[in-house]
Amino acid sequence: MQQALEKLNFTEPTEVQKRLLPPIMHGKSVVGQAQTGSGKTHAFLLPIFNKLDVQEHEVQAVITTPSRELAYQIYDAAKQIAAQSEQKISVVNYVGGTDKKRQTAKLENHQPQIVIGTPGRVLDMINTHELDIHAVKYFVVDEADMTLDMGFLKETDAIASALPEKLQMMVFSATIPVKLEPFLRKYMSNPVIEVVENRAVISPTVDNWLLSTKGRDRNQLIYKLLTIGEPYLVLVFANTKERVDELTEYLRKCGLEVAKIHGGLQPRERKRVMKKIHNLDYQFVVATDLAARGIDIEGVSHVINDDIPNDLEFFIHRVGRTGRNNMSGTAITLYGPDDDQKVSELEDMGIKFSPKAIKDGEIVDSYDRERRTKRKKRHDPMDPSLRGMAKKEKTKHKPGYKKRIKKAIKKDEQQKRRIEQRAQRRKNKR
Repeated sequence: MQQALEKLNFTEPTEVQKRLLPPIMHGKSVVGQAQTGSGKTHAFLLPIFNKLDVQEHEVQAVITTPSRELAYQIYDAAKQIAAQSEQKISVVNYVGGTDKKRQTAKLENHQPQIVIGTPGRVLDMINTHELDIHAVKYFVVDEADMTLDMGFLKETDAIASALPEKLQMMVFSATIPVKLEPFLRKYMSNPVIEVVENRAVISPTVDNWLLSTKGRDRNQLIYKLLTIGEPYLVLVFANTKERVDELTEYLRKCGLEVAKIHGGLQPRERKRVMKKIHNLDYQFVVATDLAARGIDIEGVSHVINDDIPNDLEFFIHRVGRTGRNNMSGTAITLYGPDDDQKVSELEDMGIKFSPKAIKDGEIVDSYDRERRTKRKKRHDPMDPSLRGMAKKEKTKHKPGYKKRIKKAIKKDEQQKRRIEQRAQRRKNKR
């Protein structure tokens, strides 16, 4: 374990690890609420490996996560730790779209010690009795809110009910929706609950820019942003698969090598593209929010939001792909005239933007989008009716109009004072 930590260059635990490693090590079931990139993966992997009985060749831990990409990420992290063991540790990854027959054939010879996968495929392997789960001690539900959102809670529930009763359960999530609470109550009795708030909504190492698209072609704007300077690796996020396809096609026609990731791709193709992205074969990646949750792609220098996501939490996950491990990053959000409400809501969440514009091939400081509404109005204590009278009299330019105005103001003030005095006398009588 120490060798694995040194190899990973882990010297200081993150906040979520500080809080949850001790109770997990003491065998407690836990619920950890923390944002993406907070170190949740190793908060459950390290204790599992530390307690693993390497002599027993049976399934001891089951880890589920809602997307294939997340499963591959956890699998890679687990393999990194397992590689430092003198004795072989068997870790498998079961996700949809892979060769089930081949996986089943391997199970005939020996059972793995750690199972990682998507709920549907893991449940399938359990239901056909190919995966022997009678000795499982640890069950991890990673990204529980996303599991709920993607409709996999039913399968996760079925897995939990099939596992032994005496079980240490660990649930990790960015948020804890109300619909998730019955599931937690069903399987967890008095768990340790830790809510780790981000010190900053967005990492302080990220420059967060806001760029208006008013009167501009959005495709051309993104092309210019990609070709200004020398970005190392850029993730461009779009709200729909159709928009990802459209933008990718446009950028490729402009001569850029662009990878695309969305749920409409075949699993094998998605895996192939993700591998090439991790190998830095692409400089530009266009993706839906599928790629925003929990995926670590090293060295993302820029994130561009083609549009603001409907679920504003995804904005944080998108921007969180850059500026990691204290490295600098830049997040650029395009917004149109209809996006003012969303931008305001993001600002209410504590997100600060720097307004920018493209001028002469460079990104320069721009004006605050609310500069007109923020202008201070001149303080005018005059009653509206008197102000109207003043304007009327001034237009007429009759002699003595200034005196009449002053007299009217004095009379108005006296009347207000009398009203206040009467109100005070009534109050004193009461």
